[in-house]
Amino acid sequence: QVQLVESGGGLVQPGGSLRLSCAASGRVLSIYDWGWFRQAPGKERELVATINNERNTIYGDSVQGRFTISTGNAKDTMYLQMDSLKPEDTAVYYCKAVVGGFDYWGQGTQVIVST
Repeated sequence: QVQLVESGGGLVQPGGSLRLSCAASGRVLSIYDWGWFRQAPGKERELVATINNERNTIYGDSVQGRFTISTGNAKDTMYLQMDSLKPEDTAVYYCKAVVGGFDYWGQGTQVIVST
């Protein structure tokens, strides 16, 4: 099993930046694929970005060019650098890890982009 804890959310003005972190514990060396998803009020959860062990990345269309996903050298932490934030980026951001075909989720961290 894998336990995931997100951090780094908060309130930021439009055009600002935030860096989210996802700390993993447990079978971290078995994580092949993980990523960030987000869910805004009244909307479905959507893909933000994913990264695998080979550091191949995929980004959602709405964040391409503004957000950057990465992992730490110890493979137990994942990051999401968010730049040029827009009000429509407001959502709860969730970290997900795939281990042995099972999805593990964190509890989420709130990001609010507002003046």
